[in-house]
Amino acid sequence: MNVLITGATGLIGSELCKFMVNKHKIIVLTRNVSGARRKLDSKIEPIDSLDQVNFNELDVVINLAGEPIADKRWTDKQKARIVDSRVILTRELSARIRDCQTPPHTFISGSAIGYYGRQPATVKVGEDFDEPYQEFSHQLCKEWEAQAHHAESEKTRVCIVRTGIVLSKHGGALKKMLPAFKFGMGGPMASGAQMMSWIHIDDMVQLILFLLKHQELSGVFNATAPAPVSNKEFAERLALTLRRPAMFTMPEFVLKAMFGEMSELLIYGQRVLPRRALKANYRFRYPNLEEALQQLLH
Repeated sequence: MNVLITGATGLIGSELCKFMVNKHKIIVLTRNVSGARRKLDSKIEPIDSLDQVNFNELDVVINLAGEPIADKRWTDKQKARIVDSRVILTRELSARIRDCQTPPHTFISGSAIGYYGRQPATVKVGEDFDEPYQEFSHQLCKEWEAQAHHAESEKTRVCIVRTGIVLSKHGGALKKMLPAFKFGMGGPMASGAQMMSWIHIDDMVQLILFLLKHQELSGVFNATAPAPVSNKEFAERLALTLRRPAMFTMPEFVLKAMFGEMSELLIYGQRVLPRRALKANYRFRYPNLEEALQQLLH
């Protein structure tokens, strides 16, 4: 198949390309063509403009691009950058798919469990949950997903992947946590009661490939492992895996002082369940945190 991938040099995209490169013709949209050539397989074609690809010749579009949401304080300028990097590109992709005579049969577009906003630990959140907390992360994901749905037609199915906390030793949240925990200075954040809905990078990639393969599937899918944990439990399990203590709690007021509004991602959480993936018989390779951390850190 002919596949266009955006965000291919990111944490998820680069791993996905490794699995797809020998089976499909892959084109990647990137702002840095030379950097993409260095990072990705030589069989992958990097482009820096959508004008360089004929959407009538594509079978699949996988949209994973977006400014990292947790790397910087949420100034008004940074919020606009986060929104624009997702919404404008997704709108453009959907428009080009709609304008095709023979459009791609599949559009898989990223989103995040931030769609649901902060939720109490007792609330189990499936894809049909309809009481999102109205905050920046929800508004961002709502607009992002709306633009992706515009690509839907009798010829093109749309799958929205609401991604949780992706665990990988090569980047993301776990890589940021490791230094403190390795020095025995890790521990829970704020109350520690907030839920962390995580997914191993291998399952993240395999779930996308699963959606690619099963063309009868469409709509929203939560990309999270079936066993979310509290922040306290996550800290304790990570420390145990590293054979280190987890005694240092990061108070809420310190997180707010350090990160401003962005600290909400750390202070609050949601118990998200991958109900539609499980119903479709996707089998998680790492359904439990203990197995996931053991594989990543040993």
